[in-house]
Amino acid sequence: MTRSVQALAYARPSSLVSSQVGPSLGLETSGGLTPRGAEAHPRFFAGFLSDPRIAARGLLAVADVAAARYYQRTLPASLDPVVTGNGDRLRFESFSGCCGVYARLDVLQEGLDGRETGHGTTNVDVNPPLREALSRITADDPLHLRVGPEEMAVTTLDGPVVEKKVPLPDRWLRGFAEAQVASARFDLRAELTAAQAVAFLRSLPRSPSSGRAAHGARWVVASGGFLRPTTRPVPGAVCLPGPERLVALQRVLRDATALRVYGPVADGAAAASAWEVVLPGMRLTLTLSPDSSRGFSGEGGVLEALATDDAAADAELVSVLLAWEPRIEPASLAEQSGLGVERVRAALTRLGTAGRVGYDLADAAYFHRELPYDADRAERHNPRLVAARRLVGEGAVSLDGARATVASGDRRYQVRESGSAFTCTCQWWADYRGRRGPCKHALAVRMVRRGATVAGGAR
Repeated sequence: MTRSVQALAYARPSSLVSSQVGPSLGLETSGGLTPRGAEAHPRFFAGFLSDPRIAARGLLAVADVAAARYYQRTLPASLDPVVTGNGDRLRFESFSGCCGVYARLDVLQEGLDGRETGHGTTNVDVNPPLREALSRITADDPLHLRVGPEEMAVTTLDGPVVEKKVPLPDRWLRGFAEAQVASARFDLRAELTAAQAVAFLRSLPRSPSSGRAAHGARWVVASGGFLRPTTRPVPGAVCLPGPERLVALQRVLRDATALRVYGPVADGAAAASAWEVVLPGMRLTLTLSPDSSRGFSGEGGVLEALATDDAAADAELVSVLLAWEPRIEPASLAEQSGLGVERVRAALTRLGTAGRVGYDLADAAYFHRELPYDADRAERHNPRLVAARRLVGEGAVSLDGARATVASGDRRYQVRESGSAFTCTCQWWADYRGRRGPCKHALAVRMVRRGATVAGGAR
């Protein structure tokens, strides 16, 4: 497994302290991007939280996921959450160490006492003493929040005094991107009231099941305002893979006003799903991969957008037009860029792979952010993309109308095109039939048909 080390540098530890304005929560920032360019310690917000107790529990839920592995739990995992200022809200994001759970807390404008936020993205320090302090917030007394250094300290910082070095596998980067791509394909499948949400979520197991019942997909379907389990994916059903992975939502249940459930159209196969708890002035969302033992990194949803030079050029053009918007409208970008809406959507998928956009299910829209890691690594080291480029570079693809032959090793694979879909005679296609993106052979054929170049991509 290819991995690097993510170095995080903070001016001081984040803390909850007493101040002249009462309790003050200071979240320290590491290096990140803003409209002014790269900054060592960007400052996004200074004001009051409308519901400090709820915000504290929501932030703890995001930190829970950042520090968790829901599969192979004995391996370590810890990467500080990411915060984005979008002008009218703060978004706190994290991704589990097992690459199977994505979490985001959106603190909306009404949750920030009407204050505007800055623009940009960076990591925030969430250390054990801070977690303990946040868990002790039980009242709704005014709480001052600062994201970034004190205003007077912005120009006087001499350098970092807190450093963290965290292993960052490439599959973690790919998974973060795939979670956004998967979410963009979801629709709202059910909405429960607060009481119904509490009853349902409290009925779920908090630890993995054992035995035969632990294997295979689980499904739920909306019925009479409730979610009931079903043994098969009937129309309107939503996959609930590894229900114990929703445990982080328990932190905010007492304040929930609704639960929204999102997923793709059920086709009989296990699928990802998203679970959004609506809170006063906030939303907490968990997105689950199709299986506890299967992270997002192998889903293949980004491969089509990575395969062509057109998508690369379109993404470069679209990226120039982004301005840290909380809602990205493809139609507006199409008008500004001169591209068609579908090309804009493909460009946004590619930008999502680079960590430059996320997807908000409640708004049904992308949002601009710049994850603080090497944006190109997810593409450079994607195994199927690298293999497909190698096949194209070796001249292994022979086209014959709607059919193609791909020579790989001592075997020949037949790839057939039907509309916008491909089939292949390889084992990958036999196992997944397109549900986890194209195989390397179909991807190579698509590259050749669209005239993609492989300069610098083959390995």
